[in-house]
Amino acid sequence: MAERKSVALVPVEAIQRRILPLRNRQVMLDEDLAQLYGVETKRLVEQVKRNSERFPDDFMFQLTREGAAALRSQSATSKPGRGGRRSAPYAFTEQGVAMLSSVLRSERADAVNIEIMRAFVEVRRMAASHDELARRLDDLERETSSKLGKHEKYFSAIFESLRQLTAASAAKPKRRVGFAPAEEKPSE
Repeated sequence: MAERKSVALVPVEAIQRRILPLRNRQVMLDEDLAQLYGVETKRLVEQVKRNSERFPDDFMFQLTREGAAALRSQSATSKPGRGGRRSAPYAFTEQGVAMLSSVLRSERADAVNIEIMRAFVEVRRMAASHDELARRLDDLERETSSKLGKHEKYFSAIFESLRQLTAASAAKPKRRVGFAPAEEKPSE
């Protein structure tokens, strides 16, 4: 079996920045994928439409006008009617991206696809790491709250005792210690 050279056309970090969370999925937009694959967005979408049976809803979906407008405002792309896109972008899940390389049929598409798959795997790994960290923080918070809850009773008892002591000492008349000063005579 011939050994293939693994040449990274695009750094995995650059691909990871293009993976977006949309509709509770990790996706990449058609224009980002077209740029990575070295084709026009229009041609990529054309190939997808020609092979639509390969792209079920869980592989790809088209954004709504509102979703596209929100993305446009975040990424500062051109406004509709001013040379911008006439249709909403398509979002591809990891499976949809894998299918893209088969419909684009080029060496570059295959090589870029390998890097994109690595990026998706890394994003999943980081997400799992964040989930684990969040779980540990929740456990620590519960543990700390339960310990503080036990100590809070003791602190409350101490403060209550201190309040009683200060209230009791304020209620008793103070007894003078030492000599009482002589009464002053009123001046005339």
